[in-house]
Formats: sequence, structure tokens, C-alpha cells
Amino acid sequence: MPEGHTLHRLALDLTEAFGDRTVSVTSPQGRFAESAAVLDQSRMVEATAHGKHLFCEFATDRFLHVHLGLIGKFTIAPEAPPWGEVRVRIAADGRAADLRGPQQCAVVTRSEIDATMAQLGPDPLRPDADPELAWRRIRRASRPIAALLMDQTILSGVGNVYRAEVLFRNRVDPHRPGHKLSRRSWLGIWSDLVALMPEGVRDNRIDTVRPEHTPEALGRPPRRDDHGGEVYVYRRTGMPCWVCGAKVRTELLAGRNLFWCGRCQRRG
Repeated sequence: MPEGHTLHRLALDLTEAFGDRTVSVTSPQGRFAESAAVLDQSRMVEATAHGKHLFCEFATDRFLHVHLGLIGKFTIAPEAPPWGEVRVRIAADGRAADLRGPQQCAVVTRSEIDATMAQLGPDPLRPDADPELAWRRIRRASRPIAALLMDQTILSGVGNVYRAEVLFRNRVDPHRPGHKLSRRSWLGIWSDLVALMPEGVRDNRIDTVRPEHTPEALGRPPRRDDHGGEVYVYRRTGMPCWVCGAKVRTELLAGRNLFWCGRCQRRG
């Protein structure tokens, strides 16, 4: 599932391509035809994101609300005949954005958007994010901090890569219960997310290693992985930690693979 930086990058790209333009909105596969007609030939104002939710605002005071889920794709390219199962196509000025396989796709009102966002935790990529809201929920929770960081009602947009990496960078044991996490550690985690996630939006990849641990600094080959980016522990099971040399560990936690260094991540 795409992490929050991917949705914010997509929102920027959609706004650049279609913002403040009258657009054609269709459903080539036909499943969304009635809803697409509500938006067709109206002006798209902009696209924004909150966590893993994407909102395309239209001048008709309607929004296209999209959650990509596990297999969804929203691609922008020069306009051409649609291929595959395209749920929604937004087109203008020779460009088209095709949505395939979303978990959620609906035309909604502003009040419905507000209701959705009220159920979500703060998004480190948004200037209106309040880290205290997440902290109040974390400090009352008995679940491991690694599970809490992935709970979108506590914190929006953080996925498996960012949760593993910020816990490592702050030397936090991922199994530590939320109510035993120190406020200092939480502020370190939040500050890391606020610093790292905008870089993910800009570069469209996740890089988390500090300058002293880059391939150039350590004389090691760059990471080869379809997720891209230089990381400390994510998908590095059994490999040596870049900091201490211990083997990176993995286990299944809350239905997702967790990666951590048992030597570096001992404190809470």
C-alpha cells in the first residue's frame, strides 16, 4: 500500500496537470459512470491528501475521494485510448489521469470529507498537523509502538517503511507499549517524520540513512530494491546493521513484517 508521501506527490502532480482547468471526467469501464457525470465538464480546483486519502476538489463543491488500497494506481500520461479496467479518467489539454483498482472511489461533499478527516490521526506532511493529538492516544495505549504508528486513526500516512526507519533512527524498541514510550522519544519520532516525509514527496522515494551511513561514506554498494532508497532496517533481514553490525531482525506484527535491530533499539 502506498505510504503518505506517495499520495501527497500524486496530489501535487494532479494539481499541476488539472488544477483550475475544466476537465472531462469519465468512467471507461462503466462502473463509475453515474458519479463521473456529476463531475464531468466542471473545473477541478486542486488535489490534496491527508495520510493515504486523496481528495480532488471541484468547483461544484464536490470532491472525488480516493483511497488506493493495496493495488490501486492513479497514473498521469498523455491522453490516449484507455487500456485495462479504468475506473475514472480525468482529462484536459491532452493529458489524462487514469485510476485503476482503488479500494475506495466516491463523489462526496465537503461535510463528508470533514467526517473522514475527523477519524484520522495527524499527517506529518500537513502544516495543520497536531502531534499532541497522536501523543494523547499513544500514551494511553497498551499496544506496541510499532503497531500504533501504523494505525491511521492515530497517525496518518505512515506505512511499513517509515515506521521501521524512524523507530530505528530514534533507537526505540518497536515492541515497547505506547503507554511506556517517553515523550522525548515521541517528539523525536514526530520530528523525524516531519523531516523525512517531505523528502519522500520531493524525490518520490524513501531515504532514511544519515550522511555517515550512505554508500559513499561506508564504501558499500548502493541498495538494490524495487522500493528504492537507502534505509537502515527495512527489508534487510539477516544483513548487518549499518551502525552496530548486528543482524537485522524481522517478525510479523499486526499483520505486517516488522524490521529492527535488537542491539541498537533497546530503549523506549
